[in-house]
Amino acid sequence: MVGEHWEEFKRRTKETDDPEDPEAVLDDLGVDRHCCRRMLVSHKDLVDIVAPYQ
Repeated sequence: MVGEHWEEFKRRTKETDDPEDPEAVLDDLGVDRHCCRRMLVSHKDLVDIVAPYQ
């Protein structure tokens, strides 16, 4: 499953003053398959934008 890694991936690659390399983070998390890596690297978190319209 890919979703279980999203929060840590986001925290380590985007939410710090010194973000880590996404490739290294994915390797560290054990995400090896290209399709899974693509899902994390290309994901845009839209839940806060879409939620008010539900």
